[in-house]
Amino acid sequence: MAVNLVNVENVSKVYGTRALLDGVSLGVSEGDRIGVVGRNGDGKTTLVRMLAKLEEADSGRVTHSGGLRLGVLTQHDSLDPAATVRHEVIGDKADHEWAGDARIRDVLTGLFGGLDLPGFPAGLDTVIGPLSGGERRRIALAKLLIEEQELLVLDEPTNHLDVEGIAWLARHLQERRSALVCVTHDRWFLDQVCTRMWDVQRGTVYEYEGGYSDYVFARAERERIAATEEVKRQNLIRKELAWLRRGAPARTSKPRFRVEAANELIQDVPPPRDSSELMKFASSRLGRTVFDLEDVSVQAGPKMLLKHVTWQLGPGDRIGLVGVNGAGKTTLLRAMADAARTAGEAQPVAGRVVVGKTVKLAYLSQEVAELDPALRVLEAVQQVRERVDLGKGREMTAGQLCETFGFNKEKQWTPVGDLSGGERRRLQLLRLLMDEPNVLFLDEPTNDLDIETLTQLEDVLDGWPGSMIVISHDRFFVERTTDRVFALLGDATLRMLPRGIDEYLERRRSMAQAESASAAAVAPKPVTTERSAADQRAAKKELQRIERQLDKISEKEAKLHAQLAEHATDFAKVAELDGQLRGVAGEREELELRWLELAEDA
Repeated sequence: MAVNLVNVENVSKVYGTRALLDGVSLGVSEGDRIGVVGRNGDGKTTLVRMLAKLEEADSGRVTHSGGLRLGVLTQHDSLDPAATVRHEVIGDKADHEWAGDARIRDVLTGLFGGLDLPGFPAGLDTVIGPLSGGERRRIALAKLLIEEQELLVLDEPTNHLDVEGIAWLARHLQERRSALVCVTHDRWFLDQVCTRMWDVQRGTVYEYEGGYSDYVFARAERERIAATEEVKRQNLIRKELAWLRRGAPARTSKPRFRVEAANELIQDVPPPRDSSELMKFASSRLGRTVFDLEDVSVQAGPKMLLKHVTWQLGPGDRIGLVGVNGAGKTTLLRAMADAARTAGEAQPVAGRVVVGKTVKLAYLSQEVAELDPALRVLEAVQQVRERVDLGKGREMTAGQLCETFGFNKEKQWTPVGDLSGGERRRLQLLRLLMDEPNVLFLDEPTNDLDIETLTQLEDVLDGWPGSMIVISHDRFFVERTTDRVFALLGDATLRMLPRGIDEYLERRRSMAQAESASAAAVAPKPVTTERSAADQRAAKKELQRIERQLDKISEKEAKLHAQLAEHATDFAKVAELDGQLRGVAGEREELELRWLELAEDA
């Protein structure tokens, strides 16, 4: 029988005149993996802070089992700015001691890309004070994960992590024996890690078995029972459920849906998007040319991020852009946006960006645009336009779109200066959509948005007729809103990935393994006196020959990637080219293995 770790008994918490939690009773036992969801401001963080005894309840009580080893990641770290990363994460452990600990090696490699912390100026000896919020977040997470705990309480652990970092964290938590309570808006992560869900709504916490997909289904059933059949049919959550049943769960090894009931619930729900209809509409609004990149190179400071990229964003294209931090995703979007803003006058360091004459671009950057803090929310939206056409005959007033994005009639009269970071992000999105663009660039649009708002945004984008590029570490959002995925793998190229983010993660793992093998191969080795000088010369000659072959294969791969981009909409051609690419990759692998053998003898 599982041991009870934490008991929450009849807990209430009031802020001002609002009851965030009202008589809530919950428990956490050994082996529990609980995801906490709900709208921003409904009390998720308050609940987990009280669970961890970081905040007192107004009434009721929270009890921990005796000697509970508890680890907590809050949204604001308590790292010493004068300390080094080594001091905060590893403490006073000697190098041979921590380097011999598999858990420490795994955490440092998973969160920082290597034991020497390659992204930090002085590695482990970097002083924390000048570091960014994202870097501090990773340090706080690493400090927590290298310790043994019985219960981990994590508040937004995926913030500032890229797709690879999130995938690593999910695997790490799956393998840990600790119980887990996790607040996150990352729906893919919830499905990978959690086996129970707590939904915080209007002072109450509803409990569900299973991960996020199961929660969507169970909540849809609960709302169906509580409402009339017609209201149920109109409920947005069924649309997301339909996509989950047809898409995401089909890729998981153990879908936990009650299949017959789920199919009955969604039998008359159409796919989220009518892609062919949207493509026709987009072509009529945009013409043939949207963005054409011709032999473009993009630079940030002294670093060349992309070299000789030829690529096309066509009418109606919905592209997800993924890649390692610093690979140039945002820089690429900025270069395209600059060309659009200046009617083609601003161009990258090499090559040319051609912009269609009818392009009307809206660019959601990672920085929240400053607005007059005295403006009311509705006034800030009406400044752009009073009504908006969202495509497929859907027209909304500024007030209606505000309601869709979680600003009820009372909230619409709140001054902009009183909004939270997440609410300002929502308002920024609203203003962009009100301007009726036909091309959208969304750079990390999910930052600070809760799951309900993300669902509403996805619904709006489903019927939006235009071209779109999305940069996001939220895998669920990328797969839900885009049709194709391109990747910047850190090698100055842009590649289409027919199998999406799964293929991206596989490629990144292969690259990491190849780098490790190369590093091992080029390490200096003592030359034995037993081998003749002639043998060594022969080995070196063959090494040089293989290196020339590898260079030719790299060129061949680059050409195949360019052809994949050129024929991106011809799926038969894409399949043929992908087969050739796999063959070339096999040749590369054989040559690299032979190179490693010879390197030992040279």
